[in-house]
Amino acid sequence: MPKYFPTIGIECHVQLKTKTKLFDGVDNDARDAAPNTLIGPLCFGLPGTLPVLNSKAVELCIRAGIALNAEVATYSKFDRKHYFYPDLPKGYQITQFDEPIVLNGRVDAVLASGEIVSVRVERAHLEEDAGKSTHPEGADYSLVDLNRAGTPLLEIVSFPDIHSAAHAKAYARELYLLMRYAGVSDADLFYGNMRFDVNVSICEDPSRLGTRSETKNLNSFRSVEKAVEYEIKRQTELLEKGEKVVQETRGWDDAKQKTFSQRSKEDAHDYRYFPEPDIPPVEIAPETIESIRNEMPSLPSGLREEFAKAGLAQSQIETLLDAPEAAEIMRLIVAGHDQKTARTIGNWLTGELQRLVAAEELSWVKVADSINRLVKLASMIDDGSLSSSAAKTVIVEMIMKGTDPEDIAKSSNLLQVSDESELVGIIEQVISNNSKAADDVKRGEVKAIGFLVGQVMRLSSGQANPSVVAELIRKQLAD
Repeated sequence: MPKYFPTIGIECHVQLKTKTKLFDGVDNDARDAAPNTLIGPLCFGLPGTLPVLNSKAVELCIRAGIALNAEVATYSKFDRKHYFYPDLPKGYQITQFDEPIVLNGRVDAVLASGEIVSVRVERAHLEEDAGKSTHPEGADYSLVDLNRAGTPLLEIVSFPDIHSAAHAKAYARELYLLMRYAGVSDADLFYGNMRFDVNVSICEDPSRLGTRSETKNLNSFRSVEKAVEYEIKRQTELLEKGEKVVQETRGWDDAKQKTFSQRSKEDAHDYRYFPEPDIPPVEIAPETIESIRNEMPSLPSGLREEFAKAGLAQSQIETLLDAPEAAEIMRLIVAGHDQKTARTIGNWLTGELQRLVAAEELSWVKVADSINRLVKLASMIDDGSLSSSAAKTVIVEMIMKGTDPEDIAKSSNLLQVSDESELVGIIEQVISNNSKAADDVKRGEVKAIGFLVGQVMRLSSGQANPSVVAELIRKQLAD
């Protein structure tokens, strides 16, 4: 057994997908904007400017709270959190301290093994983001971009319920899925729509917490996992040498796969919190919360249950969930068709179609427009008129051109022959020409039947249905 017991808590900053910033009517999408072009007087903290709360951000917080199985507070308020950064012109951040908008949630994360681990959510509070500082290499100056200043964030804070790197990765991924499916955020990790701060401590006594480090601004599930692994190893080595772990903020070097010290970690009293005087408390009517709850879309946990009942493997289910557009196609298939059809289409969605979408040869929009044709193609396999391999030839043209799959199969000479009257003559000829193999079949040799089927397929130019041929061969030999 390991000597030290690790404990991990994660703070996740989720950028809400509002059209404008949290307290200022400035465009919120800074992905392709030139520096300092999406700014207003409030972003600079100019004297006389007053914040006005974006009501859409509150609605998205309610949706997030419901997705997190949490309590949505009917009363919450804003506070000022003071600290000095060059990219924070006001000298304070407007956030929520002691009365946040979301409390007491739970996230059920799925490990690669299929095991479910529950992580409690302590709180989720609404706040504005700061700007961004960049430090050109070799220069003696830094640059400040305030496009991000005032962006609405929901900070989701977990309890220290996580005890391994794999658990941390699974929890981060589940948060990502929940925020996307609930329509709270674009959750684009590349653009920083979700960022993870990971707190790690180790202790010989599992009932106690050690001194923690906080590794900030991780933007991938793998970096969350690797940062936790590294911190557990680093802290273990320190304690084994008789040294102490320092409470500090650390960064993550992805190239070196290691954390590095940035600054000592502040405590709450260092920020001199006090209630924000320019924004009144937020009061939400219970009926508003229930109305939003009734409009919520299908979430990952419900989709997992539906897809599992349809017979999809866990790996297929998780692959579908990673692409919400594909998951929605699968949901519609499962809701309206039998298990066999669902499994066939599920195989395409997680196999050939996923490969083509990843290669940008198809789009999920095109696939969604072809749902009825996908169902017909699956039925052609079920009734034996088309082989699974031939279906892969048909499927791309069917989706790209919107053509009927049967028409494509006919024009490409791919339809299988299953009619006994058309096959019996060929089968008789093959048996006559291969009497030794026919005798082997009678003795129960499995390979012999495959040989005879292959001969029939050759004479029929590959159009015979192999399973029908095998059945007819056995019937003739038995007779």
